[in-house]
Amino acid sequence: MRRKGVVSLCVTATKCLFITDFIYLCDMYIPPFTVSATAINLIAEISAQIERYAIRLEQEDGLRLRKANRIKTIHSSLAIEGNTLSEDQVRDIINGKNVVAPIKQIQEVKNAIQTYEMYPTLDAFNEKDLLKAHGVMMQALVDDAGNYRHGGVGVNGEKGLVHMAPPADRVPTLMKELFDWLKHSNDHLLIRSCVFHYEFEFIHPFIDGNGRTGRLWQSLILGKLHPLFEHLPVENMVYSNQQQYYDAIAASSKAGQSGPFIDFMLNEIYKTLKSHQGEPLQNKLHDKLHDKFPELSEKAIAVLDVINADSSFNATMIGEQVGLSEHQVKTYITKLKQAGLIVRVGSNKTGYWKVTI
Repeated sequence: MRRKGVVSLCVTATKCLFITDFIYLCDMYIPPFTVSATAINLIAEISAQIERYAIRLEQEDGLRLRKANRIKTIHSSLAIEGNTLSEDQVRDIINGKNVVAPIKQIQEVKNAIQTYEMYPTLDAFNEKDLLKAHGVMMQALVDDAGNYRHGGVGVNGEKGLVHMAPPADRVPTLMKELFDWLKHSNDHLLIRSCVFHYEFEFIHPFIDGNGRTGRLWQSLILGKLHPLFEHLPVENMVYSNQQQYYDAIAASSKAGQSGPFIDFMLNEIYKTLKSHQGEPLQNKLHDKLHDKFPELSEKAIAVLDVINADSSFNATMIGEQVGLSEHQVKTYITKLKQAGLIVRVGSNKTGYWKVTI
């Protein structure tokens, strides 16, 4: 059930084994792919953008940007799978607020939140970690969460079946080989992340949750290249270009190798990195607030920024973010309340702040 294909590598090793539907290099399976001139140029462009985006995350509004990206990531990855909750509803669930929505969709968001919180502890090269992540991502949604499927599965499009995944009894072997290649290949991590993503979707190892798990795993692999990819919404760029994403998968399947998908994903990564280096988020907000509330100081607005990033923070936690004492924070909170910019919902101990702008 593998595609025959071409690998863009110069082979000088003497011990190479080729079998009809599998490609091996020195006894190691190599997924079929080509690296185009476009991909090579994009790797150079992405490498140049990475450090700029890393600096962007260190700006004053970095906390807010990271939180905003996490919300976008979860919302987008689930929206691709048909979840209809809005970004605001996802944000409310993250902040512990009650949301009126289908139980299954709320469970999907809660599972995704819990899974992405595991990001720093997951090893992108460890197959057991993949199973663990799927177990959390799909808990209470499928009976065999965290286990490879035991039956056949296909991918349907508007015109019917578009892909029949390999038989279930082949999945453990195919996934082991894919992880072996991922771990030991000398290809650039940007290339490996795209190839893994495509191959994972081709194998479709789980009965459900393949899309969201595959996108998470590409982010994890990219995280091996630079930690900033934990905060870059790969899922969001796929959501924004959903049809092109599926077209790239279809083109790769037709070609028998993942080259078209590599070109598509690298271009999306590059565009996303570049688009996140504009004017700091807080500057636009600050300009509006200064025009409408000239009496508010920068410190007061900084407190508002932190509250907007996480409404559950107390005065001490806010102070740690902006370099103020608890007493100073409470003073600024009073001014923000008087200006009608925030309100307290619930008790002082268990409630949260609501930003009204």
